[in-house]
Amino acid sequence: MKNKLLLLPISLFFAFSLNAHNGSINGQITEHGTGMELAGGTVRLDPGGLYTNSNTLGFFNFNNLAAGTYTLTISYIGFETKIVENVAVRDAETTTVKIDLKTAAIELENVEVKTATSQPFQSISALDIRTRPITTTQDVLRIVPGLFIAQHAGGGKAEQIFLRGFDIDHGTDINLTVDGLPVNMVSHAHGQGYADLHFVIPELIDNVEFKKGPYYADAGNFTTAGLVRFKTTDVLDRSFLKLEGGQFGTARAVGAFNLLGKNAQRQNRSAYIASETYYSDGYFDSPQAFNRFNLFGKFRALLDDEQRITISASAFQSSWDASGQIPERAIQSGQIGRFGAIDDTEGGKTSRYNFNFEHVKSLNNSSLFKNQLYYVDYSFELYSNFTFFKEDPVNGDQIRQKEHRRILGYNGAYQTSGDLFGKKLDTEIGLYFRNDQTDDSELSRSLQRAFTRSRLALGDVNETNTGLYASETWHLAPKFTLNAGLRGDVFQSAYDNKLDSVYDPGRVTASILSPKLNLYFDPSSALRLYLTGGYGFHSNDTRVVVPQNGQEVLPKALGADLGAIFKPSPAVLFNVAAWYLSLDQEFVYVGDEAIVEAGGKTLRLGADVSARVQMFQNLYLDADVTYSRARSTEEPEGAQFIPLAPQLTATGGLSWDKGQGFFGSLRCRHLGDRPANEDNSLNAEGYFLLDAVAGWKKGKIEFGLNAQNLLNSAWKEAQFETESRLRNEIEPVSEIHYTPGTPFFVKGYVTFSF
Repeated sequence: MKNKLLLLPISLFFAFSLNAHNGSINGQITEHGTGMELAGGTVRLDPGGLYTNSNTLGFFNFNNLAAGTYTLTISYIGFETKIVENVAVRDAETTTVKIDLKTAAIELENVEVKTATSQPFQSISALDIRTRPITTTQDVLRIVPGLFIAQHAGGGKAEQIFLRGFDIDHGTDINLTVDGLPVNMVSHAHGQGYADLHFVIPELIDNVEFKKGPYYADAGNFTTAGLVRFKTTDVLDRSFLKLEGGQFGTARAVGAFNLLGKNAQRQNRSAYIASETYYSDGYFDSPQAFNRFNLFGKFRALLDDEQRITISASAFQSSWDASGQIPERAIQSGQIGRFGAIDDTEGGKTSRYNFNFEHVKSLNNSSLFKNQLYYVDYSFELYSNFTFFKEDPVNGDQIRQKEHRRILGYNGAYQTSGDLFGKKLDTEIGLYFRNDQTDDSELSRSLQRAFTRSRLALGDVNETNTGLYASETWHLAPKFTLNAGLRGDVFQSAYDNKLDSVYDPGRVTASILSPKLNLYFDPSSALRLYLTGGYGFHSNDTRVVVPQNGQEVLPKALGADLGAIFKPSPAVLFNVAAWYLSLDQEFVYVGDEAIVEAGGKTLRLGADVSARVQMFQNLYLDADVTYSRARSTEEPEGAQFIPLAPQLTATGGLSWDKGQGFFGSLRCRHLGDRPANEDNSLNAEGYFLLDAVAGWKKGKIEFGLNAQNLLNSAWKEAQFETESRLRNEIEPVSEIHYTPGTPFFVKGYVTFSF
């Protein structure tokens, strides 16, 4: 009751013109059988053609309705569309409806072009994941249209990410979260924004939301090229055990067990625990000995009709050996083979332990209050050798990057709906807090992962980010919606340099405002036009912020999208968009060398095209093509290229799945040639790959095969221009160094449900 009184002035401010003489409809969407609340369901009200979406607890509402009889159409991807007719509304009264949806095969005909401010191309379902060759959760990122990843240091290191003309490295310009937990690591020992998703078990992913650009008030740091939000399943329908085996000594086992059973689900309580273990030697001449272990548990309970708690905890450990990147000349001379190594003592280990608590309370059907607290304990140790014997001709140039980190955070949001001048107004106000503390963030020269030769950097980082945002979505007309948002972030940073006895570990403060404006226009039920724009940012490393005294260390990103979504027929869906993104001057901390480099201003332009076609009832065709042009705006002509920025990418495939019996997919992915250095004198070679999945599901048993690189193409996964020296060379040589991509690789699996 106290919370309601505190929030009442806010509600009145944003909904001051609520008409008390008209009626309203309040409803809730749940899953048939489990009773789980379905967030993000689309609800259409006729007559009137009004739309809304269900909130976190599945609630939705329509206010200010004239007395009469209405029809509700409820759609949700992966569920049957449901039509509720003859919903009576009376003056000054609220009509309550409860709707349960049964799971069903995805039908493109039921996908709405107009879904408030959400987009049908912004989600990945469990079905998408099942029909892709997935080895780790990092591979799920490949499903995001236009996003490519590359592994270049064994299986355990976070993958390099490419999106919208960015070589994002390991996460500098994309915001990644799992159940609200941050994945990006600020001021990381290896690089700013380092994002490792290996702590997530792929089979537990319920859905993935992705958005491109910096246009969303509820997304803060690293949201420049876009964001990806993973959500793990709340309820385990069945316990299962999955066993996998494949080439190169690959073996994996996953088990997930429902702890409370169906009776508890009917009482809106659920709990499960899951574990994953994985091992692979990889396809390199020197075995990777890649080990990964995951343990995850989640408890969810609806305390009453108005509030829910969710508690989860997880543990993750991983270790691996790596062959690293290899130079072209070493292969051409016959010194090593394609899968050989100059220094095969590279590798690393990492661990992550998470605790997550969420409380959601419905103040009424149109208002919601969310609170989340989380804690992360993280360790990282990585050994690399990029230049071989360039710096030290005797011992070699191996380096160690290491840190231990603790993260404490809070996410809070208040959501409400009302009317402004007779038009529906959705309001969200949020608060964000995150504190990162690292012990002994280190860069050292090492030898064979056994000896520390010298320390280049050693210190403790303490960084706090506090953010506040407001987002208003005004439904000005059935065909026109406006969303405006404003976000403010404050960073407090401190660094204790343990290699400098007279260093002053002072604390500096920097702040930034990020306005957003998004317009959606629906000329017809089959066409949506949108113009989105706004500012975003990514923070710089604390080891840059402190020496710069907080000046010019929160580079802004200004972006805009102009696009259309249209359905020329019920079984065909297109999305086309032209986009623009510019970044301000930034100072980048290079974790491999402990130096600071000026990044300069950049400009990126591009276009995205996506298509989805339901050819038959269970046969789907999808295609995504992106083009981008990335340039530095402060360099002379001919030296403006941004190394490794992707120019042309394309993915697509055919998928067949009807729930039971045979399912499968044939997938292709293409990454075009791109500049490897600023003057484009070196090219990073592109590639074209085919992957496939085939399986059979009957009752409680499922088995299948996943195949990668069906054509056994000799492709280069990660590529860099690097100056290096081999042991027998007098002078260093600058050329392309690369990690060879996966050859033909097949693995099989069997799953037992019970």
